[in-house]
Amino acid sequence: MRLVAITNWAYGATVVLTLTSGATMLLASSAQQQERAAVGQRYALDRATSTIEDDVLALSELARQYAINGDASDLLAYEEVRRELGTVEARTRGIRDAGAGADELHSLHEALGWADSLQVQQKQAIVERRRGDALAASRILFAPEYERELDRSRAAVERFQYRLDQRTADNLRAAEKASRVWRSASEVMLAVTGLLFLCVLYFVFRRRILHPVVKLSDVIGRLAAQDYDAEPPQYDQIDEIGDMAQALRVFRENGIERQRLERERDADRTVRDLLSRMTQRMQGCDTVTELMDVVRRFAPEVAPELAGRLYLFDASRNMLVEGCSWLKPLLSAAEFSPLACWSLRRGAAHRPSGIGFDVPCGHLLGGGAPPETLCLPLLGQHGTLGMLYLERRTHGSLTPLNEAYLQLLGENVGLALDNLRLREALRSLAMMDPLTSLPNRRQLEEVLASELAKAERTSSAIYCAMVDVDHFKRFNDEHGHDAGDAVLRAVGQILRETVRDVQLVFRYGGEEFLMLLPDVTEELAARRAEEIRSRIAGLRLKHEGRDLGPITVSVGLACAPGHTDWQNLVQTADAALLRAKRAGRNQVITAVARSITQREIAAAPRV
Repeated sequence: MRLVAITNWAYGATVVLTLTSGATMLLASSAQQQERAAVGQRYALDRATSTIEDDVLALSELARQYAINGDASDLLAYEEVRRELGTVEARTRGIRDAGAGADELHSLHEALGWADSLQVQQKQAIVERRRGDALAASRILFAPEYERELDRSRAAVERFQYRLDQRTADNLRAAEKASRVWRSASEVMLAVTGLLFLCVLYFVFRRRILHPVVKLSDVIGRLAAQDYDAEPPQYDQIDEIGDMAQALRVFRENGIERQRLERERDADRTVRDLLSRMTQRMQGCDTVTELMDVVRRFAPEVAPELAGRLYLFDASRNMLVEGCSWLKPLLSAAEFSPLACWSLRRGAAHRPSGIGFDVPCGHLLGGGAPPETLCLPLLGQHGTLGMLYLERRTHGSLTPLNEAYLQLLGENVGLALDNLRLREALRSLAMMDPLTSLPNRRQLEEVLASELAKAERTSSAIYCAMVDVDHFKRFNDEHGHDAGDAVLRAVGQILRETVRDVQLVFRYGGEEFLMLLPDVTEELAARRAEEIRSRIAGLRLKHEGRDLGPITVSVGLACAPGHTDWQNLVQTADAALLRAKRAGRNQVITAVARSITQREIAAAPRV
């Protein structure tokens, strides 16, 4: 066979193989397009459903805040969020348009059904709060059943997102499988073409075919191993080799983009999981110290390249004081005035350098160029709570994504601090008698147990004085209950002024008061009780222009372990009080050293 015929046959075979190889490369590119479409669908569905769970939780938190404090602004915010949730059907249509299936939409409707059930309970709680019954409203919104329904709503949303992830993951795997098949076919075609070039047309197509195929084969092998550092050679000629090089460039760009998206997705999911876990731990804290430990542990994991401090606002000194720090920050003072930080002045995040140019804060140390720092104000319902300060440990600037997560971190810490402050305020109100501003009987139970344990441990005496206003019913009957309240407030004021520690004086109930005197002698305890009796006897009160007449008290004094054991101290003092009232009132009676049984105390008549 002539050389021309061999060349023609080889050329024809080469053309066929090249076209086939180009077709397989185009099919591989098409499979990559399908893969990108699946990734795009996943992100579209994620964006369409990202705020549903947050809106349900925000609605619940606003309803709870309104139930607790009755603030009209919380109710307005609640109604606004509820109106936004009213467009759920529109969201569902958007999610259906984005590619969600019927089974997935069923899970979403189930979550929305639980959300509607929660709204029914929230409306009922709001009605109760408007009636003035804050306790009933709080019982509805903080009941275990309400928490279970809230968990069911969250779980339904998570099931919906899990099914979306499963389906889109299956689509991705199918697209990747098709891409691998067509890529393998393309490699086979290229290998056969290269073999034909080497064996038959080596001396004809050496420069035109052999060298490019060798280079492209190397690139294909590296790309098949997901080595996207391999860059296909640039061929300017318009032929099959040029098409193959272009297809490889498209394949490489798609692979690089896919890797970047996967890295961003994994990093995003890791940070979101950390922030979610950190928020849960902070919401479970009972004290500011526990909250500091949580922040100190999680903040370096959320932003490992940033050192920082959490400052707390000390209202008594009007200063920001360091609560905790991590990774040894060096550029900010340990405490400073709120006016020294621009973020607290503006009520927004402040960066003196980086993307934009701004004024450096006064609490930053040293001179020269402004450092790469970020100040995040922590604001609550009643003003400034503190400030979250961050500084870069290495050169570079914060990316927008990092700053968004850091602002979310600051918001979560501020919300946790505000919740702790609110919880402490509610606890203080629950432990305080509103009429006399003295600790109430609930507080007495905690303090009495602590003081008795301390006295028993140190083998020291502790006295208990029971104070009862004589003929208190007369003030209510003759002058009205407002006059009786005035008498109780006056007695409470004298008790506060007489003792060293106001936390050891309690309103026991009705017209009775209780006073603890730890580590004192019998003489001092009797003198203190007599001083209280005489000062109250000297009171002259007027109510609405009318003299209320003489005010006297009877006092029963008992000591543990001198008069009784530790457990019966209050009962023994109460028995001494009964003796004082039977003996004619307006006097101090000290208990005798004998055991007073519960039956004797119950049988003693109240005068």
